[in-house]
Amino acid sequence: MEKFMKGKKIDVQAFTLYFGGIIILLAFTIICKINGKDFFSVQNIMNIIQQSAIIGITGIGASIVILTGGIDLSVGSVIAFVGISGGLLLKAGVPLPITIIACLIIGMLIGLFNGYFVSVGKVPAFIVTLGSMQIFRGFTKVLTDGKPVSGFEDSLAALTSGKVFGIPALVYYVFILYAIMIFVTLKTKFGRRLYAIGGNPNAAKLSGVKIRKIEISAYAIAGLFFAIGGICLLSRLSYADPNAGSGYEMDAIAATVLGGIALSGGKGKVGNTLVGALVLGILKCGLQILNVATYWQTVIIGVVIILAVYADKANDRKAE
Repeated sequence: MEKFMKGKKIDVQAFTLYFGGIIILLAFTIICKINGKDFFSVQNIMNIIQQSAIIGITGIGASIVILTGGIDLSVGSVIAFVGISGGLLLKAGVPLPITIIACLIIGMLIGLFNGYFVSVGKVPAFIVTLGSMQIFRGFTKVLTDGKPVSGFEDSLAALTSGKVFGIPALVYYVFILYAIMIFVTLKTKFGRRLYAIGGNPNAAKLSGVKIRKIEISAYAIAGLFFAIGGICLLSRLSYADPNAGSGYEMDAIAATVLGGIALSGGKGKVGNTLVGALVLGILKCGLQILNVATYWQTVIIGVVIILAVYADKANDRKAE
């Protein structure tokens, strides 16, 4: 119970995240059973894992930016642009390892582009990344005239579908990436400075923190993780779609918010974003199994996000 306590007070947000996830899981299990469907089938579990994995990876990037008090709406467009860029490179005969490195560099460059205008240009992060979202979605369609790219070798699909001890490689990627970023955010100076900037930028500046450098780095890291998500999605689909990644910006932010990272910045743990992604994956998969219309799924997920933010604010009020 220690993870749900802050001193002698209950951590409302953590309680809501973990127990809310369990309640959602049990609810879908019962409802699906009543409707003659098996929620715990191997196929459904794999769908949840695969959906949650890419959301979880992009959620790391979103979390790093939000910890600084920023926001990044370019997630989906970076995923699509990286996917198309990678697809074109592979079609041109570029080896897979070099293609992956090129895609990661592209993601980081987009992040640097966003970070420069946010930190140096002092343009609101919402506006910069909204513009970036439009720019790179447009470039994605320009590159292929809006058409998908396909015809890749099996090695691309094996990148995420290959199994080790019966577990898809994609799952290992997720846990390795989270282990690295949990260490970075909690045990390094860079991580502490992320929290400092998000918590109180003026105090951070007075204490000698180079705010511009940290902010730009945060967006570059976010771009890197969005690129990783794009590569994983390309591998899963085995074709590059210029419309890929649509809606992932909201999924990544939703996972972050569900995980308890405050939108105002400076509070929360990156590790909980993975739990948020799993909850989101369970919710999406359950609604799909029950044949809930797509627009109602959007409504329900929106309500869940609002409740998560409300729980976070309730937690703040209790702390006061």
